[in-house]
Amino acid sequence: MKIAVFVSGGGTNLQAIIDRITSGELTNVEIAEVIASNDSAFAIERAKIAGIPSKVISKKILGAEAYDEATLSELESIGAELVVLAGFLSMLGPKTVKAYANRIINIHPALIPAFCGQGMYGIRPHEAVLAKGVKVSGATVHFVNEHYDEGPIILQKAVDVLPDDTAETLQKRIMKECEQVILPKAIQLFADGKLEVVDNLVKFKN
Repeated sequence: MKIAVFVSGGGTNLQAIIDRITSGELTNVEIAEVIASNDSAFAIERAKIAGIPSKVISKKILGAEAYDEATLSELESIGAELVVLAGFLSMLGPKTVKAYANRIINIHPALIPAFCGQGMYGIRPHEAVLAKGVKVSGATVHFVNEHYDEGPIILQKAVDVLPDDTAETLQKRIMKECEQVILPKAIQLFADGKLEVVDNLVKFKN
């Protein structure tokens, strides 16, 4: 199965996918292309090291409508069967989301429906968790629809929020123990045809 991985920054979740494909933990999956929202994303370098093609498609440069067209055209040209948003800070356009309905997944660094929505990305969800005194946080993989973080939930994984946590230590722990575990797992479930969306809920097939 060919996947396209969308990135905006360091690409740690991209690296987790690459590593699991390389190790054989993630099977029948090939990264056809890494698509970055900006040319300074370190994830591009990770793709280059792994021998994976990459492309920059910038909404800021193209504008929303042309960006949507360019994204959809690129996905179709590389034959992507699944779109994976791995630390991708932009929003895909409506044509792309419609064409790839229930074929776009995103990793969010909190337990949806808490600490999610527009503006809740990067370090911000972790800062909000600590400000609220929440005792458990984690990550969520979900299908993408036309609204931020509102698509059907596929997998979630939680960790305890420790008394001495900072936003940075919490972010690193969730990235390592939650995001980098459940994102490859969700990709494998999709590749194996184990996911079905019924009434906006994800059901697991045997």
